[in-house]
Amino acid sequence: MNISRCLSLFVTLFIFTSSLPAQVFESKTFENGMVVSADKYASEIGNEILKQGGNAVDAAVAVQFALAVTLPRAGNIGGGGFMVIHLANGETAALDFREKAPTKATRDMYLRNGEFKSELSWEGILAVGVPGTVDGMIKALERYGKMPLDMVIQPAIKLAREGYVLSYSHAESLNDHRDTFRKYQASARYFTTGDTTLFSEGDLFVQKDLAGTLERIARFGREGFYAGPVADAIINEMERYKGLISYKDLYNYESKWRDLVEVDFRDYKLHIMPPPSSGSIAIAQILKMIQDYPIKEMGHNSAEYVHLLSEAMRRAFADRSFYLGDPDFVDIPLQRLLSQEYNTERMASFSPDKATASSSLSHGEIAGHPESDETTHFSIVDNEGNAVAVTTTLNGSFGSHVSVSGAGFLLNNEMDDFSAQPGEPNTYGLIGAEANAIEPGKRMLSSMSPAIVTKNGKVDMVIGAAGGPRIITATLQSFLNRALFDMRAQQATTFPRFHHQWLPDTIFIDDFGLSPDTQKLLEEKGHFIFPMPGIGRAHNIYIETDGSLSSGVDPRGDGYAAGH
Repeated sequence: MNISRCLSLFVTLFIFTSSLPAQVFESKTFENGMVVSADKYASEIGNEILKQGGNAVDAAVAVQFALAVTLPRAGNIGGGGFMVIHLANGETAALDFREKAPTKATRDMYLRNGEFKSELSWEGILAVGVPGTVDGMIKALERYGKMPLDMVIQPAIKLAREGYVLSYSHAESLNDHRDTFRKYQASARYFTTGDTTLFSEGDLFVQKDLAGTLERIARFGREGFYAGPVADAIINEMERYKGLISYKDLYNYESKWRDLVEVDFRDYKLHIMPPPSSGSIAIAQILKMIQDYPIKEMGHNSAEYVHLLSEAMRRAFADRSFYLGDPDFVDIPLQRLLSQEYNTERMASFSPDKATASSSLSHGEIAGHPESDETTHFSIVDNEGNAVAVTTTLNGSFGSHVSVSGAGFLLNNEMDDFSAQPGEPNTYGLIGAEANAIEPGKRMLSSMSPAIVTKNGKVDMVIGAAGGPRIITATLQSFLNRALFDMRAQQATTFPRFHHQWLPDTIFIDDFGLSPDTQKLLEEKGHFIFPMPGIGRAHNIYIETDGSLSSGVDPRGDGYAAGH
């Protein structure tokens, strides 16, 4: 890298980090196990499970249930997600516990007098998909865990019953959604103070009904959620607000083991969650599109580097919008999308000097949308070398805002992740097509991209992010920051990021994430630059050459690394 680029890199980093606490570049390092999540309580619970002899899967299940208590805007038992596992013996697995559309769902369910009403897919009972988290956690524990369910869920039960202390950000998030919670009887009871006062940092937040639900799950397993009193409570909520989920939908829900998408890049192999995660295909395509370019020589976050990656992102997201959906319903041309030949063809129109207008770029020809910011990701490595990456969500912050009376938890608003009206942008500007149209029993497309990266057959990185479509590009850049630029975990996680998703035709950047000179050069190439508060929130673990575990906790939001 030449002197001017080094100087530009230094200035960019200084500007971006000037308002951040000094410790954001200080990776915590542990020898025998680590948990990195968006919440201190959850990370410490996961670490305690590891110290008690549990493995990474035991810890992951404990963290998931803990987040349902301490991070109600994203952690959940009323939502779903993805889990990627890499065992020390080399075995890998991918578990899809994504929500499904109810049996009564129809592709036109959000049309009123022929007009698409997007708010119906975003807030309220019609936005709710059949939850998958509980089934997924139990299935993962039964196949790969060492501890019984009641043991790993007990810390979450205790937190719910005895309460936990609200942080400033948690109190503010509850207060910010106060007016919406008050539209729904149970949510007003559970997630507001009940009077004119607001929550404050330091308040004790107690959730006794949620504790009771978790106790039923601990005692009866999936039957404690998908049948019996909890199922009755869910159906009562459906009847109260005229929702679609039935007893049959609940009882028949099953999470699913899938084959990982694996992609080689330089000395690394990425093991990424397959569809209905769109991140695996998009990340693989981007890496194949850029691999023959002198990326490192361009300089990190230089105009040339941002231009190249943005053009690859643009093309991958265009393909995402057309081809990807639930593989149980859609014939995805996976082999062709992942071929080097196809991705080389996609870059044939690339110019190093000029941006490609998204209006002129559609999906690739093959013969033969989307979440909110309030997802959450966590990464775990245990002392045996087993690794787990989990990304989970309700979709929007606090999901549909509908809570289950008597059961104490929020329901998701994942139906917005379908192409509720093919060709129309969803809440986050993503365009979908027929592949992701609503069908009964179908899983909605997701940007969640949990990934485990190996080098020479051993785990090297456990990565993933929150942040809607920016999950994909944040996870990609966490990987490239180490693979190409030799950054340690905290530096790679903190460094300024950028994002392009085809439409809108914009490069989104972290506030102060690129130097003014770099932005000017990109604008001269025809790019439109838009700063925003944060491009994703990543929680990563890197394994260093000495075998130690190095944490990357994203300063763009809450997060905590715990280990021993």
